[in-house]
Amino acid sequence: MKTFFISTAIDYPSTAPHLGHAYEKICADVIARFKRLQGFDVHFSTGTDEHGLKIQRSAEKAGKRPKEFVDFMSSKFRKLCDELKISYDDFIRTSEERHQKVVQFIFKKLHQAGDIYKGFYEGPYCTECETFYSEEELVDGNCPVHKKRVERVEEESYFFRMSKYKDKILDSIEGNPDFIQPESRRNEIINRLSEPLKDLCISRTDFDWGIQLPIDKKHVLYVWVDALSNYLTTIGYPTDKFQKFWPVDVHLIGKDISWHHCVIWSSLLLSLDLPLPKKIFIHGFVTYKGEKLSKSRGLVIDPIHLTKTYPVDALRYFLIREISFGQDGAFSEESLRIRLNDELADVFGNFVHRVLTFTRDRFGGKVPDGKIDKKLEAELHERAGKVEKLLEELKVTQALEEIMAIAGRGNEYFQSCRPWEVIKTDSKKAADCLLNCVNLVKVLCITLKPFMPSVC
Repeated sequence: MKTFFISTAIDYPSTAPHLGHAYEKICADVIARFKRLQGFDVHFSTGTDEHGLKIQRSAEKAGKRPKEFVDFMSSKFRKLCDELKISYDDFIRTSEERHQKVVQFIFKKLHQAGDIYKGFYEGPYCTECETFYSEEELVDGNCPVHKKRVERVEEESYFFRMSKYKDKILDSIEGNPDFIQPESRRNEIINRLSEPLKDLCISRTDFDWGIQLPIDKKHVLYVWVDALSNYLTTIGYPTDKFQKFWPVDVHLIGKDISWHHCVIWSSLLLSLDLPLPKKIFIHGFVTYKGEKLSKSRGLVIDPIHLTKTYPVDALRYFLIREISFGQDGAFSEESLRIRLNDELADVFGNFVHRVLTFTRDRFGGKVPDGKIDKKLEAELHERAGKVEKLLEELKVTQALEEIMAIAGRGNEYFQSCRPWEVIKTDSKKAADCLLNCVNLVKVLCITLKPFMPSVC
């Protein structure tokens, strides 16, 4: 059986999840469900990234031990997945023993490759995004992502020879246009790689909530080496399951961590002598009133609250339909209600309701025998093929637009047949109409299932 491995980024559970986390998981779930419909053996992973100084400080603020804190917070992200009907195959947590064993194995391989050395780090560090920055990358002395003042770090550290892999990474990006998508994000990475690539500081000694270096117990791993390795842990690296699923087909991530995945992760994989991901797809941010949703800045929309207010499938539909995949997109409850009423209810819901109600009332709830409309059947076949092609290309927003056009076509067909009038004089013709309309409902339910699994 053909395999397909898709992952979301793993979330940092320092505070509760927001709508941006929900959006990424829904998009990945649509792709995973689509590939299962195609007959693929799918591995879909998500989870939480639970080590680092920010978690340690958040735990202290909450009056909890770090492990107690992440157990509680991680459960919120798992609950979010369950509420949103996310069909993950593995919810991985980096505090799990299985992950720690893999990370230490990976570190030993990096060390054996001659890519680890001890040095001294001095420079800016953002605890919010667990990232070391150069002075040039700061914006008025602040983190370019979180707009907060960075800390000055001066300590003995271990480094990874990331600079060694710059040319290989560039060759991989330029030689494979599909490796990083959309194209605008690919160009951003290429532009950044035009500058010298520095080695990566990968350890800290000023906190202890992390995975110890096997060669020096005073040091814990820099969170990104730990976190990125989850993609190997979740498929059992280096066992047979890993051989079955690697390389990953799609890493689905937000644009704020594109550098970490496209460059840091690629360089680690090259050092491990492993194939690079087939595709890294970088989606945009969910915005609210013009601002990016951000836990650290207190701008959040609680997706769990939304699932208690609106049908889950309606929320899933709205986020895919409203936000063009790969671009930023705004959220508002007013827009959600409009999509729910004007499209889901008036177009899709109206068509399905009319067809099923008429079938129940006039044909005893059974699909009537009738004649297939070959022209309509050919049109539906063509449209369904277009949906499949769009999903293959990860054009999930356009695929959903095409599905809704099929629903619109169903309304037109039902209206043109006028079975409520025809049945008075020609029951055979009315039966023909209903048979074709029920088939159209079937097409809608199959194509919409990845987007709206409960309704379909």
